[in-house]
Amino acid sequence: MRPGRSSARRGANAVRDLVDADRELALLRELIQAASSGPGVEPLAEAAARMITAATGTDVCFVHVLDDAERSLTLTGATPPFDSEVGKIRLPLGRGVSGWVASHREPVVIVHDKESDPRYLPFESLRGSDFTSMVSVPMETDPGGLVGVLNVHTVARRDFTARDVELLLVIGRLIAGAMHQARLHRRLVARERAHENFVEQVIEAQEMERRRLAGDIHDGISQRLVTLSYRLDAATRAVGVDADAAAEQLGKARELVDLTLQEARAAIGGLRPPVLDDLGLAGGLASLARSIPQVEIGVDLADTRLPDHVEIAIYRIAQECLQNVVKHAQATHASLTFSVGEHTARLEIVDDGRGFDTLENPLGGDEMGGYGLLSMAERAEIVGGRLNIRSRPGVGTAVTATIPLPPSPAREGVELL
Repeated sequence: MRPGRSSARRGANAVRDLVDADRELALLRELIQAASSGPGVEPLAEAAARMITAATGTDVCFVHVLDDAERSLTLTGATPPFDSEVGKIRLPLGRGVSGWVASHREPVVIVHDKESDPRYLPFESLRGSDFTSMVSVPMETDPGGLVGVLNVHTVARRDFTARDVELLLVIGRLIAGAMHQARLHRRLVARERAHENFVEQVIEAQEMERRRLAGDIHDGISQRLVTLSYRLDAATRAVGVDADAAAEQLGKARELVDLTLQEARAAIGGLRPPVLDDLGLAGGLASLARSIPQVEIGVDLADTRLPDHVEIAIYRIAQECLQNVVKHAQATHASLTFSVGEHTARLEIVDDGRGFDTLENPLGGDEMGGYGLLSMAERAEIVGGRLNIRSRPGVGTAVTATIPLPPSPAREGVELL
């Protein structure tokens, strides 16, 4: 039996020993509902606070959760009217009764006169003077250690028994596992967002530099070469002595100028696809398909703008894939589909070419190096997406890039409400 299940079963048995059958059933049901309320730490803590006051017959409950740095406790759940203070109360470990409990991993019971206890630290917004007795217990779980601290208070004096304290400890252990999973989920989401932001910033910086270089080439090298071409034309017309030889040399010079201009323009297009700025992604993909007369390509394109780094990745993947269709697939027909859903963008290119065996020729294999498949996969992965290739000899090839989209401001606003 796994440790998590064993701990949960021991907790359920402990609850059974401390409460009657009806209260046990209701309590366990609420525990399950609280643990299943979702991955958010705050909703779980709020549900736990309401549940604990009902189970223990107390007047108010505060759930303090240990922060990710494990240096302080934050009020994460509370029963009304103190739920408005959630997120506003922060207590360093070792300070106050809750901080002491978190540091020593031991319960504290105060029956009356809290102010005389040197560990007590009042918060005016929590109206500590309105309550007489309190119990504070650590929330711990086997795999995660200390998760937080539970506090319950009563207006009237109450002599909390050892069974009361044990019940709170059991409840704390039961919800600590779910709370620990919620904290892990929160950390994972934060890391994923940080990674997405980092990747986006890196790609944006690269594209800004590429745009600057493209501008420098266009405004500098290209313009000078155009001027040189005009001057060579004028020189050709002005030559009066040994015109044939001069014209031959000038003609060769002009060929060199034309070649250099072609290289400069190719460099500009390689650094930053100008078609994206001029036509957008859908227009750019359509233009890309039209530039390949060797293959009949049908297009179905969503006219939706995406973040720059995503558009560039999709365009480059399509560019590489269509080059493969021309160079390697020996296809006569292909289709290019670009669609945008609520959370993902999807690019699919299907051809009727000769295909290949994906088992014998894996994505990163040397045999497939000329196909640029690894390059396409890396472009998809750097923006958090994935590349899928389906192919069989004689059947053709389907390349699908699926890329997650960052949440729009409208969706973020809905989620925060």
